[in-house]
Amino acid sequence: MKRILCFGDSNTWGYIPENGERYPRNIRWTGIISERMKCYNVEILEEGLCGRTTVFEDLYRPGRNGALALPGILSQYTEIDGAVIMLGTNDCKSCYKASAQEIGAGIEKCLDILLQRLPADKILLLSPIYLGENVWKEEYDPEFDQHSVKVSKELKRVYEHIASGKHIRFIAASDYAYPSNADEEHFTPEGHAAIANAVWEELCKLLSDDIGLSA
Repeated sequence: MKRILCFGDSNTWGYIPENGERYPRNIRWTGIISERMKCYNVEILEEGLCGRTTVFEDLYRPGRNGALALPGILSQYTEIDGAVIMLGTNDCKSCYKASAQEIGAGIEKCLDILLQRLPADKILLLSPIYLGENVWKEEYDPEFDQHSVKVSKELKRVYEHIASGKHIRFIAASDYAYPSNADEEHFTPEGHAAIANAVWEELCKLLSDDIGLSA
């Protein structure tokens, strides 16, 4: 049995933008990949949490610091054969006042933790989707501001540079999915399907030597 860890925030957990509930397994991108992997004896470990950041502490919701949570999550599993990580959206909240470079430093910290368990070519980094232009408005999510939108659009370049320097696999979620019109922040079902396809292709490469998986 091979195991792939998927570590992220609400867009990994499967947050439904219309009501805040969770998409069923067959809709969220991790679940779609899990179903495809069954015949290859590969288990997808879904470790998404709403509000999770790379390194920042949420004053109102404890346990959201990804770098602090990751070692404990890794310790639950004696064997992990690969990891997919997508964080950074919540880091764009106005309360953190973080630049794209500072958020990048946070994702590097998470990657360095993963690199203690995995070779670089067994890690896939995703930069998150762009926030919607109106996400900061009262009817959506005022935890963000207009600067948050700008920063979210800068993360692709920063993350790609980090991945290249660490020889880690990389894709940009923003190349495949857009935020829902319902909240300007979370994946639609179509977005989950598109991300699943993009991640699947990378996992096929990641696991090709282990189980002969091909896209």
